[in-house]
Amino acid sequence: MIVTDSGFADGERLVLDKPLVEELRRRREEVLTALEGDVPVYGVNTGMGRLAGVALDARQQAEHQRNLLIGRAVGGPPWLPPADVRALLVVRLRDFLQPWSGVSAELVQFLVDRLNDGFTPAVPRSGLGSSGEIIPLAHAFQTFLGIGTVLEDGVEVPAATALASRGATPYVLGPKEGASLLQGSPLAVVHAQRGWTDARQLIRLQTLTEAMAIDVLGAPREVFSPAMAGGDDHLRSVLSSLGGLAGPGPVRAGVVQAPLSVRVAPRALAHASRVNAELESAFRRWATMPGDSPSFVGGAFLPGTGYHAVDLGLRMDAVTAALVHLGEVSVQRQHRLLDERFSGLPAQLTRDPGPQAGLVPLHKRAVGELHALRRLATPATLGSVDTSAGQEDVQAFAWAAGEQLRAAAAHLFAITACELVTASQARYLAAEGVPGLREAYEWVRSVVPVVEADRALGAEVQRLIEALPDALG
Repeated sequence: MIVTDSGFADGERLVLDKPLVEELRRRREEVLTALEGDVPVYGVNTGMGRLAGVALDARQQAEHQRNLLIGRAVGGPPWLPPADVRALLVVRLRDFLQPWSGVSAELVQFLVDRLNDGFTPAVPRSGLGSSGEIIPLAHAFQTFLGIGTVLEDGVEVPAATALASRGATPYVLGPKEGASLLQGSPLAVVHAQRGWTDARQLIRLQTLTEAMAIDVLGAPREVFSPAMAGGDDHLRSVLSSLGGLAGPGPVRAGVVQAPLSVRVAPRALAHASRVNAELESAFRRWATMPGDSPSFVGGAFLPGTGYHAVDLGLRMDAVTAALVHLGEVSVQRQHRLLDERFSGLPAQLTRDPGPQAGLVPLHKRAVGELHALRRLATPATLGSVDTSAGQEDVQAFAWAAGEQLRAAAAHLFAITACELVTASQARYLAAEGVPGLREAYEWVRSVVPVVEADRALGAEVQRLIEALPDALG
């Protein structure tokens, strides 16, 4: 994959476009020229944080960029998963391709080489109390200097050893490059992109489980009319999707209203869709804004606030809360599917109630997942504390909001799997359902066959959970 000014796609071997290399070199010359003289440039010829007023002499400047990465690597395990580390490096590469960066073509090439050879720094995923992401970024990029550790098959290896095994020598930082490696919020961007992807898929899957509940319970369809959406485009889209899946369908005799968890689910889905769309807009805007501080814009060094990713963090908190509510609705729907008073089916969805427990234990699994999910609803972005002797007195904690969002998504995938198996079993016992859901039922049963008699479902449900992020095409 050729890396150009317009970007690149992750997942393939990367090669820098020659015109881009020349452009990077031109920008770098402009930066180096602007650094000449005695004008203070934060983090280059001055200290950082509370020590920004300390001027550095030529000898100190020569060591400073390296020291920036070493002195801030104070984190520890647990480490980010390798896939997240690679994504972090990819976002940093995208940052460095922007005109306001001004790092050297050599640093960009070194980063590309490490992406190509599977170099995976050990990057902490918690205990990050800085105003930005200097702690994880210090761990990530000190390894380029042969310092710190990397992960190889889950084992920590000295970075110097890992570089040598790849035939690479440690990188020597030029002016401002250490400071640039520490700036911005690439980890928050990684979490926002991946959390948004998970949430989008969960909204699709929860729309499917809602349609299955409408089908199995024989719910009256009038409450799901798109005409009831008013000016809410997200609600109209959900209701239209449900109409396509559940169809007109038969209404169970004597049922005037479906359980509340079935009737209100479209509103919960519409809200989740809305806040997730806001998260998408936020992280796409993020790519258009300088993240370095100072950034080199219009021939001058301008201080920035790209380390304060509050717009990402608060939106990730909002998406997490929306997923928690979807989980609550889902678990309640499952309980109604298991109750013969609502379904008209054998109690607990077993042909032999009493001797057989049916799928009630599966609902208990979902309740346990919901219990863990609810505890993630507290906003992670709030809670600033003074650091740097008061120089840094506000933190965004956007990375923590991202960790919570992705943990919430994992629990909701498990809840969704439980509901899919429950709905599939209910439809099997009730015979043929609406045509729009036939393929979905068959897919669930291809992973978790119908339960003719009690059996250990744990491994089968886990396979379904693992398949859900890529389900539905």
